[in-house]
Amino acid sequence: MEKITLNVEGMTCGHCQMTVANALKKVSGVKEVEVNLETNSALVQFKAGKTSDEKLIKAIEEAGYKASVA
Repeated sequence: MEKITLNVEGMTCGHCQMTVANALKKVSGVKEVEVNLETNSALVQFKAGKTSDEKLIKAIEEAGYKASVA
């Protein structure tokens, strides 16, 4: 398992936080997601080789937010 922290821009409320978490959970290989509204970040645990930083960022961007590797 690998972990990555992503910076997420544009979250303003609990609904935003849930939207980002749900988008990340849909990515193949993702096992655990923890989105923090206060720090505008997402900690993602995933199976090595099953996904990539780019796929995680794309999922967040498709949900309407901006993301980058922390």
